[in-house]
Amino acid sequence: MIVLDASVLIAHLANDDIHGSEAFEILDTEEELAIHPFTLAECLVGPARLGREEEALAIIERLAVEQVAVPTGQSLALARLRASTRLKLPDCCVLAAVLETSARVATFDAALADAAKQLGIAVAA
Repeated sequence: MIVLDASVLIAHLANDDIHGSEAFEILDTEEELAIHPFTLAECLVGPARLGREEEALAIIERLAVEQVAVPTGQSLALARLRASTRLKLPDCCVLAAVLETSARVATFDAALADAAKQLGIAVAA
């Protein structure tokens, strides 16, 4: 399983993103793709500003990206990740989803990738 950071889906949804082809390669897989609900919301902000959030959500759904369940008590895990990594909360949501599912993470965010590696998480991008 690969848990997606917003950077991957945003690159896929944008027509002119420099990571567009890399995002396509990540998403063109037989592996299960997953996303934290908070991350999914983050991906839909740009399209929502243009009134295209439903179109973007349909594209994401066609990729068969599953939302990971947010377990009760994840707030503690998120607080601990935020304190230990100093990452922003959206990035901590990605890490929490990865840790819950024992997945790899796909991201174009260098700070998130570095934090993942420090936690022993495999990085797909």
